[in-house]
Amino acid sequence: MDAIDRAILRELQRDGRLSNTELADRVRLTPSPCLRRVRQLERDGVLRGYRALLDADAVGRGFQAFVTVALAREDRATVAEFERMVQEREEVVEAHRVFGDTDFVLRVAVGDLAAYEKFNTEVLLALPGVARVTSHLTMKTVKEDRGLPVR
Repeated sequence: MDAIDRAILRELQRDGRLSNTELADRVRLTPSPCLRRVRQLERDGVLRGYRALLDADAVGRGFQAFVTVALAREDRATVAEFERMVQEREEVVEAHRVFGDTDFVLRVAVGDLAAYEKFNTEVLLALPGVARVTSHLTMKTVKEDRGLPVR
């Protein structure tokens, strides 16, 4: 990956809706070689996809919590079942298995506190092998995901 590829990645992270012509102008290429590079980055799996960023409040998911989950057992079957169940839940918009005192960190997006309480009680605490759930409620977002730094 060279400097032009990195410039393409930076521009597409800023605006994934750029036309190829606009992108080519921004990275100082003609359209044909720019498109070839984009297609190669897609084939190589560097560009994994494109999507729109939504306003959470506008789609009824403005209440967000970061949740740490500790499992009672960390055997393969328990971990696999927990991961499967979490992947199926639309409220869980992000999930990470982590090292440390807890086993997972989840980002949960729901409509309000009552919806979160219901999700926490009826879903999270009912998942197999869960020993402890700790909720960290979001006061405000200080910095949103702006993409990965590409140097």
